[in-house]
Amino acid sequence: MSKAELVGTNLREASLSMANLAEANLSAANLDGANLSGANLRGANLSRANLKMANFTQADLSGANLQGASIWGASLTTAKLQGAIIPDGTTHD
Repeated sequence: MSKAELVGTNLREASLSMANLAEANLSAANLDGANLSGANLRGANLSRANLKMANFTQADLSGANLQGASIWGASLTTAKLQGAIIPDGTTHD
């Protein structure tokens, strides 16, 4: 599903573990409670997405755009975030 167009899609509680979503457009998508552990989200557009309670354990979000995304309760501590634009608009080191 690399480069997939999933704008505004409802993926609430979806099981997307290990999915290849590199460069996918998930802007304004609902990923509330989704399992994205180990997923490849390099360069994905997650701007304005609902990422509340999503599981990003070991996910690769390098270069992803999370600007304006809601990340309350999301597990991002072990995710790769190099070069990602975080919700406040700054770029993660």
